Amino acid sequence: MALCLKQVFNKDKTFRPRKKFEPGTQRFELYKKAQASLKSGLDLKAVVQLPPGESINDWIAVHVVDFFNRINLIYGTMSEYCTEKSCPIMSGGLKYEYRWQDDSKYKKPTKLSAPQYMCMLMDWIEMLINNEDIFPTRIGVPFPKQFQQVCTKILTRLFRVFVHVYIHHFDSIINMGAEAHVNTCYKHFYYFIREFSLVDHRELEPLVRMSQ
Repeated sequence: MALCLKQVFNKDKTFRPRKKFEPGTQRFELYKKAQASLKSGLDLKAVVQLPPGESINDWIAVHVVDFFNRINLIYGTMSEYCTEKSCPIMSGGLKYEYRWQDDSKYKKPTKLSAPQYMCMLMDWIEMLINNEDIFPTRIGVPFPKQFQQVCTKILTRLFRVFVHVYIHHFDSIINMGAEAHVNTCYKHFYYFIREFSLVDHRELEPLVRMSQ
């Protein structure tokens, strides 16, 4: 019998604490609407479409945070299989290697192990989504002009987590009986980024055959 996500993915192994939406805010209501659509069994292509009359930036913000939480949970469970020894390079097979770059410690693309890359990535995303200048939560405070550009960068890097998990650790996902949940999360993510053209098609190449 299929297990629910909470049974498959031990909460104690979550890579980072979940980022939550404040009850009573517009973004919390949007989040509830998105979750209700997901649970209703609607086609995922329809679920990701912007609801009539809603702000596209709010819709993107809600999904970026939700995908961060979900992918964070998936990798947190996989982290015991993804070690310095098993994954000395952050990659997607032999063809794709991902190097880390940020505005502070790593100013040039730097080769890291997969666990190091994931740690830097989750810290970096957490810092961004908690930054009120980028992800404002107060009513009436506008999103910055570069908001969608920042979200594109976040989602592009989160896609790389899927690439690494599918190519290097999917046997472990299957052994846990979690492949259906990971696949659903991936499909939801994939349809969302395609709906709003948030990730360059070249970044999608490692999983293009599976996505099709």
